[in-house]
Amino acid sequence: MSLEKNENAELKANYLSFVEIIAQSIGSIAPTASLAFVIPLVYATAGNGTWLVYLFALIATLLVTFNLNKFTSRSASPGSLYTYIVLGLGPSIGFISGWALLLGYGLTASAVLSGFISFSNEVLGYIDVHIPLVILGIVGAISTWYVAYRDIKLSAKLTLLFEGLSVGIISILGLIVLIHNGFTVDWAQFTLEEVSPNSIRTGLVIAFFSFVGFESAASLGAEAKEPLKIIPKTLIVSTILVGIFFVAFSYIEIIGYLGSTTKLNEAAAPLSTLAQLHSVGFLAPVLAIGTVFSFWASVLACTNAGARILLTMGRHDILQSALGNIHKKNQTPHVSILTFVVIFSIIPVILIGLDFGIADIYGWLGTLATFGLIFNYLLITIATPVYLKKNNLLQKRDTALAAITAIILLIPLVGSVYPIQDYPYNLFPLLFIAWLFVGIVWFQFKKGRHPELVGNINGEIDKISEKFREAM
Repeated sequence: MSLEKNENAELKANYLSFVEIIAQSIGSIAPTASLAFVIPLVYATAGNGTWLVYLFALIATLLVTFNLNKFTSRSASPGSLYTYIVLGLGPSIGFISGWALLLGYGLTASAVLSGFISFSNEVLGYIDVHIPLVILGIVGAISTWYVAYRDIKLSAKLTLLFEGLSVGIISILGLIVLIHNGFTVDWAQFTLEEVSPNSIRTGLVIAFFSFVGFESAASLGAEAKEPLKIIPKTLIVSTILVGIFFVAFSYIEIIGYLGSTTKLNEAAAPLSTLAQLHSVGFLAPVLAIGTVFSFWASVLACTNAGARILLTMGRHDILQSALGNIHKKNQTPHVSILTFVVIFSIIPVILIGLDFGIADIYGWLGTLATFGLIFNYLLITIATPVYLKKNNLLQKRDTALAAITAIILLIPLVGSVYPIQDYPYNLFPLLFIAWLFVGIVWFQFKKGRHPELVGNINGEIDKISEKFREAM
């Protein structure tokens, strides 16, 4: 695996179908992870309003998608939101968005790797095999690196297979729960019994983490067949599919725990407990195996998306130029993939080595990741009308859509800061700001050494946009 610069190698154009692209979005969202970890957390705050919280989050994510598709229907790049924000708000703000995006994808990968470790350990426990958690993490990281390094189509097919298997198993459990309860309507949920506006707002902050990553399909724009048609369609379809799944299963999970002495948010393994409560405890190992697959697929999807952001920034010479290398045979961003995997896998391995609990690690890393991604959603919403105005395409409804979306996105951003969260969550906004500050300092340093940097970035991204304008 050579690290030498290869100017001629490029990503495989016209390579991925709609189904393979949608696997990227769904893999990054990791619906099984939300059912196992996030829905119980939302329930802890929103209670019977959990389904409504997820409906609000679905609507908000769709609004972001409509803004983002103003770009994806006109241009495609492995730089994803980074390049789109450059088009709207310029290279300086664009770099900060990409810097935050790297944090989002990197820590999401770290979080779901910790989930992979946890459920792999559970599965091995069923056959009385015990492997150190750190070793499980290394196995997960190396296997995802290898697949991402070999071929993006292989990555997409495995992601689709594993996520489909996991969601299928969980859907069977959901149907069993409904049958066991005689398909009765839980009026306490529909009437929002004991639910307050404040609990809905707080739950919405957590529920947003279930949707982050939906936009990662845009990072495969350079490899998609008919990207200006496929990417926008993928973003909408994947968001709606997983959103409906979240709304439905949050309702089902709450029904499934009615009458139990164990609350949904107190169960150590919510899905396995749900199976046991409905006399299908034999499904617990199968559910655990499906969840392992889902977490692994999510690590892979985040790796592919994050590596392509690194690739683009490397080619723009903002970060180390070697990150812009593409493997001559595999046509994958092999240096960026290796760099991304090494960094994200070190984080949970260190935290596990320090004896922190997996659930805590998942919550901490996931929360920080959400800051990076929602920050990008807000920036893309601001960039949309600016970009359309520059190209004489702006209409009043575009401005209204952007304004409404920005206001809604401020709810989870403000809610994560005020009221002040318990330790260590109260530190995460400060850590995110510190991350942005480091990025700003680095970009200013690079501009100082290379005054032509901003012009070169604009030129490279405009060249891509012009290519698609000519093709339209």
